Amino acid sequence: MLHVTFAKYIQDYRFELKFSTGHSGVVDLEDRLNTPAFAALKDQDLFAQGHLDSGAQTLVWPNEIDLAPEYLLFRTLPHAPELQEQYIRWGYLPSPVAKSA
Repeated sequence: MLHVTFAKYIQDYRFELKFSTGHSGVVDLEDRLNTPAFAALKDQDLFAQGHLDSGAQTLVWPNEIDLAPEYLLFRTLPHAPELQEQYIRWGYLPSPVAKSA
């Protein structure tokens, strides 16, 4: 099962993340904060309080907002060739359309 193993706030709306798959990188979540569920995190002081929750094994904030590790991996490494099929299975990328003969 995928989980976040390390999370460190960098600046603005970015975190450095490491995953149980061995993948790592920086995720910028600023555009995610335009939805009502995440609007409170536009406050950078609150956003900076995000941390790794060992129970949930993902990035969480004090106001009980969290993001799925799968989504965080996709946002961290959206173009990683070895992950494209997994992203399709998770629904983050469209399925390739079968070509008709």
